[in-house]
Amino acid sequence: MAQAQLVIRSGETPPSGSPRSPRRRRYDREQVITAAVFLAPALVVLAVFVFYPILAAGQISLTSWNGFDPVQPFVGLGNYQRLAQDPEFWNSLAVTVGYALGVCVLSVVSGLAIALLLDAPLRGLGIYRSIYFLPVVTSSVAAAIVWRYLLDPSGLVNSVLAQFGIAGPDWLQDRYLALGALTLLTVWKNIGFNAVLYLTALQALPHSIYEAAGLDGASGWQKLRHLTIPLLSPMTFFVVVQALITSFQAFDLVYVFTEGGPRGGTDVLGMFMYRTAFRLGDFGYGTAIAFVTLALVLGVTLVQWRVTGSDGTER
Repeated sequence: MAQAQLVIRSGETPPSGSPRSPRRRRYDREQVITAAVFLAPALVVLAVFVFYPILAAGQISLTSWNGFDPVQPFVGLGNYQRLAQDPEFWNSLAVTVGYALGVCVLSVVSGLAIALLLDAPLRGLGIYRSIYFLPVVTSSVAAAIVWRYLLDPSGLVNSVLAQFGIAGPDWLQDRYLALGALTLLTVWKNIGFNAVLYLTALQALPHSIYEAAGLDGASGWQKLRHLTIPLLSPMTFFVVVQALITSFQAFDLVYVFTEGGPRGGTDVLGMFMYRTAFRLGDFGYGTAIAFVTLALVLGVTLVQWRVTGSDGTER
């Protein structure tokens, strides 16, 4: 402080890097204006198509609107209180949680396994990569229809089992078998995307640590367990979050594959919300279900982020 006063009293110009520099303030203003100009179009799009719909949906969730009546009777938190007492909601939540856990675990295991295979020096590697990525670009409706035919009592799966003397069950009429089949369908649909994510992360790992581990006598399994898996933890965190969001937003596969049946065995939150809002015409209650789903996804993601850390490493 004394040095700054001495400089000012002596009539010298403050250095350009000092906080009082007019040039520094001018540069800061120019940077803020430039950033605002470039961010304005994106912010407008977000405001119109993201923020405003969320606020409007929040307002609808506090009403008993049927979707057509110009009057939206205000009920406050009545829809949320109704959710807490609705056994159908709790069944849907339990189904969604079980479905999400299965999808998360199998997505990580299958994605990493396929990535390790694709990272090996194989002939025709590009063909294999295309084959594994093919389900990602396949229509969800088409994939669900094909799987439904495959799991039909007279379909291909039961026909193959019959060749070994095994009587195949009616897969989509048992609530647990149907949920397991839906989980496998979802993992199969996204396996190529997860494999590409893991493959990208694998190819970015430094080879020097593997060479050092090899000189120390580490086996392939030890390298995988103590080097590869820990180094891939940030990507694993991303894959789990993606699988979690996919599970809680699931609708198209469920709608075509099982329509939420049998007896609510695959009635995930997305299906429950659609049926409430668009089939029963209770848009206020359906929007409340959507907001609870959003809160659950955000809550689980934040907890996982807190536990693993922002860089994906476990604390």
